[in-house]
Amino acid sequence: MTPFDASGVFRPVADGSELRRLTLQGAAATLSAAAVSLALRVVPTVVLARLLTPVDFGVVAMVTTFSLLLESFGLNGFTEAVIQREEIDHYTASNLFWINLGGGLVLTIAFAASGSLLSRFYRNPLVVDVTVAVSVAIFIAAAATIHSALLKRAMRFAAISFNEILALAVYGAATILLAWRGWGYWALVAGLVAARLSTTIGAWWLCRWIPSLPHRTGQAASLIRFAAHVYGRFCVRYASQNIDNLLVGWRFSAVALGFYKKAYDLFALTASQLTSPLHNVALAALSRLNQDPARFRRCLINSLSVIAFVGMAVGADLTLVGKDVVRLVLGPGWEQSGRIFTFFGPGIGLMLLSSTTGWIHLSIGRADRWLRWTVLEFAVTTLLFIVALRLGPEGLAMAWSASYWILIIPAFWYAGRPIQLGVSSLVAAVWRYPLASLLAGCGSAAFISETPAPGAGAALERIIVISGIFVVLYLGVVVLLHRGCAPLYQLGRLLREMLPRRGSSEAAAVLDAGG
Repeated sequence: MTPFDASGVFRPVADGSELRRLTLQGAAATLSAAAVSLALRVVPTVVLARLLTPVDFGVVAMVTTFSLLLESFGLNGFTEAVIQREEIDHYTASNLFWINLGGGLVLTIAFAASGSLLSRFYRNPLVVDVTVAVSVAIFIAAAATIHSALLKRAMRFAAISFNEILALAVYGAATILLAWRGWGYWALVAGLVAARLSTTIGAWWLCRWIPSLPHRTGQAASLIRFAAHVYGRFCVRYASQNIDNLLVGWRFSAVALGFYKKAYDLFALTASQLTSPLHNVALAALSRLNQDPARFRRCLINSLSVIAFVGMAVGADLTLVGKDVVRLVLGPGWEQSGRIFTFFGPGIGLMLLSSTTGWIHLSIGRADRWLRWTVLEFAVTTLLFIVALRLGPEGLAMAWSASYWILIIPAFWYAGRPIQLGVSSLVAAVWRYPLASLLAGCGSAAFISETPAPGAGAALERIIVISGIFVVLYLGVVVLLHRGCAPLYQLGRLLREMLPRRGSSEAAAVLDAGG
């Protein structure tokens, strides 16, 4: 893609029915890629859990807890600014590129120099060299941010998804090969750097744009302010998502952190596979509907209904079979991760819904409100962590689930205030699904034996049986609560219309008009 024409103006994105078509195609591409990505995440996890030890994963997690925050400088901020901005030209994008790249260089040097501090904090000398090596990924990632953002602005989500899948494949191949050759935790470090390099090369190849030297345009300042609010919100949110890792690594050990991190990764994987891929698609579409409040509300409410329908089922089912999933994926020796994950499960459905509040804040240009809300969210979650720390890693998992149940309604109330989006309409659209998941989960629990599955085959059998019982009960309760099959028809039509052979503007009507 060549993003700018000869005059330096970004090529316009389609509107009307064409925008709806691109939105649905983008959603289909990202969700399809998410399914492939899941396989590319699970396969290396299965293999590496048998080639490496919890200590290897724990040492790398000690470093990446901080490095991933710095890698996201620009990625969370400039990306949203480029997508949400009504107009952007070649020179403004070039200015953002150099600002982001310069920031990435400064953060790379600073993080490399912080290795000794992290080593003393964790009381682990291995952290020093790992920090220096991982810091390289920060600068590499910064070089791809604006190119990827321009692809997202143009709604080239199929190309973006392919690039992300390729990076995951590179990571899996590199880590497995090096772990097999006995590199230990260095296999994880090398795979991380290789994946970032793959993403950057792919972004430059897909977006055929060469930044010019810095040039005064008068537009960069407002974009930087918007990006600063988004990145500030990301930092606060990231802190709340990783302070548990800090507490486990500090209070307990690298082994305990290795077990906890694997359980948390499975917890977070549901969001990365279901809602995170749709974030930029939803932002690109809703940003162009914020001048039509009625249609904006319809699309948002019906999208939340679909997410709740799927998300609450996934969360309840994983709560029931989580121990068996961990045993199947990670193998023997990881039972502690399975016990921890059981306490994460009840929060999965609410986590998926909560992640969509950002769609509202960003699409109406109120990143500042998103930042303020996240500060409050951080305070509540951290307080819950402190209270639950005495219960060990399991207590922190319980605190995560509790935080989502406590904050979900206030989060939507605050997000919807600027556009008079009443929280009652959102609750009315989703309340049946948590109730259905609770009733179906209680009914399915009666079929679960307390005796752990003796092997991978037995674990897989239990997963299939319990999940099958749960799905039948869940769908039955949903039909009863809705007094009909409307949610099933809505989801079925939406999935059917997402298929490439049926990609048309009719698909958007499912969300636009509620089926």
